[in-house]
Order: sequence, then C-alpha cells, then structure tokens
Amino acid sequence: MGYRIQDVISYLDQLAPPAYQESYDNATLICGDRTAEVTGLLCTLDCTEAVVDEAISLGANLIVAHHPIVFKGLKSLTGRNYVERTVIKAIKHDVAIFAIHTNFDHVATGVNKRICDRLGLKETKILQPKKETLNKLVFFVPVENKSEVLDAVFAAGAGQIGEYKDCSFQVEGTGTFTPSHHANPFTGQRGVPQYEKEVRVEVILPSYLSQKVVSSMKKAHPYEEVAFYLSALENENQEVGAGMIGQLSHPMEGLDFLDFLKEKMNLSHLKHTQLLSRKIKTVAVCGGAGIFLLSDAKRSGADAFVTSDIKYHEFFDAEDRLVLCDIGHYESEIFTKELLGELLSQNFPNIALYLTKVVTNPTSYR
Repeated sequence: MGYRIQDVISYLDQLAPPAYQESYDNATLICGDRTAEVTGLLCTLDCTEAVVDEAISLGANLIVAHHPIVFKGLKSLTGRNYVERTVIKAIKHDVAIFAIHTNFDHVATGVNKRICDRLGLKETKILQPKKETLNKLVFFVPVENKSEVLDAVFAAGAGQIGEYKDCSFQVEGTGTFTPSHHANPFTGQRGVPQYEKEVRVEVILPSYLSQKVVSSMKKAHPYEEVAFYLSALENENQEVGAGMIGQLSHPMEGLDFLDFLKEKMNLSHLKHTQLLSRKIKTVAVCGGAGIFLLSDAKRSGADAFVTSDIKYHEFFDAEDRLVLCDIGHYESEIFTKELLGELLSQNFPNIALYLTKVVTNPTSYR
C-alpha cells in the first residue's frame, strides 16, 4: 500500500507547523479524504478551476497549494464564484486540496529562504522573529534516570536551539518528599520522609509541542507524581517569523542590482523607489505583501527591501533609507511550488509528483 493523504499532511505540518500561521489564515486540508491513498500530487501557488482540471488530467488526487482557496467560511456551495466552483469540482472528482500558507512563510526554510537562495544571499536570518512561540520546561528526576527521561524529551521535540540539538541545563541537588499511605512510591516508604539525589533539568521547546513533550517526559519518568514547571517565554524565536535578510556575495550599484533582481526572479518589470548613492549589499525580502516589515528592514540596515503589493503612499515611507522594490505578488512567490516539489519528492519518492503548468497570475502586463 502506498502513502495516504494524511501521510503527506503530517510531513507538511512538521515542515511548517500550523500553529505558526496567522489568525486570519486557513492553512489546512480544504477538502478531501485524509485516508485516501495518494495517486498523484500537484504543487501550485494558487488552486483554481484550471489547476483542478490539470490534476484530474494527470490522475493526481492531491493538490498542495501555497494560497488557500478558502479564506472565509462558506455558507453555501452553489458555484456562484470561482472559489465555490473550484471546491465543487475538486469534491466531485475526489481531489483533495491542502494549503500551506503563512506557516510556510514563517519558517526559516520556507518561502522567504527560497527567495534568498535565488538571490544568492548569505548569512540569512529572520527579519521579524516571532515572540510567544517558545516554552521552558523544568523538571526534577533521579540522577540514575536522567538520561532516559532526557532522551524522551528530546525525541518529542524539546532542546532544539538553532543549529544545536539536545540542549539542556542541569543542576544536581536533593529532592525531599514523604509518600502518603495511599501512594505507590518508586523509591522510599509510605509515611517516611525521603531524601533523593535528583537533577533539575531545564529545556526550551516550541509552545505547540508542550503537551507532547510533557506527556513524553511523564511517560519516561520513574516517579508516580512528577514535579515540573512549564512556563511561556518572551524570547524571540530566531527560527520562526516574517521576512528574511541576508548579504549579497558582493556589493552592487543600484541599477546593477535591479537588473540582477529581474534576472533572478524572472521579472519583466518591477517598481522601485529612488536609487541610493551607496551600493547595495544587505537585502531584506518578504514574499507576498510585506510592507508591514519596512520598519524592520530599515532597522536591520537593509540597503534594499524586495516584496510586493506596495501602495502608492507607502513608497514614500522608504524615506531614501533603502531601495523599496515591488516585484509583484505572484512573481515573489511562484518559486514556492518548486520548493514544495523538491521537499515532497525527497520524502515521498514513490508518489507521482507534478508542478502545475497553469499560470495562475491574475494580473497581466503590456
């Protein structure tokens, strides 16, 4: 038996956890049967009727799209607009639609990293790291059981800090307790005070994994009742957030950079603010509508900020501190389908995988 749709979803949720999507977003399985076996997979930026037709013709019953076809709740499905018609067609032909949107924007290996890679940016990092996405777990364990419990906690997803895994802080001390007459103590006797050599262990973990990590810790722990603390952290999560920033391999004059940008992003044209007297070395990027990151780009010392959907008056906000480039929404994110295709083909080599040939860009230029 081959892979089921849920197998693909589980991998994508691990790649870009749904907890990292924006509140307005709908990154999820839009329609389809999770238990169905995957007959083929089609990657796309947008899911439209034409893309569903393409999936049907290819024998693919799963579409993985960056943009959700459904953002708001549908109260009826009558085919009155392209959203309803697309969903109806997909359901009629047993084609599942899955969206991986702002959660894929926010991870360090996602949409913005692909833009950075196309521009050859080095020393990349998140432009606006997210806060309130990390927890700290503190627990106490007998010295001789420490390794077993730590292994379980690490396996559940705790202890990862950037490029370092299995991170913890440990202090040895003495734990005291008196088991009640109804207790079933791992060590000691009921009603008798007990002094035990223990280790206080502290680990950091993604907030969305808290239940899994705590459960794994308790399961591996020898004590009947485990003493632990779980607290939210205000720390910025350097691996999760909006936009990215990096360094060009060598500084460029303004016009040279614009030509370079057009070449690398396959642009026929772009809009930009006045060029600067200095060369461009540090570049900030954000796929899709990213003008909300302009202050972060300025503060980070960017010489240019590449994004899309900039309004007329928002161009003034560059204030000659950087070159603001609007390359178009579709153009900034179209390479996302290639990234998804690469990642999925590596992890599901036996699935027939396709990149859409449908141009879903709703705008045209002359």
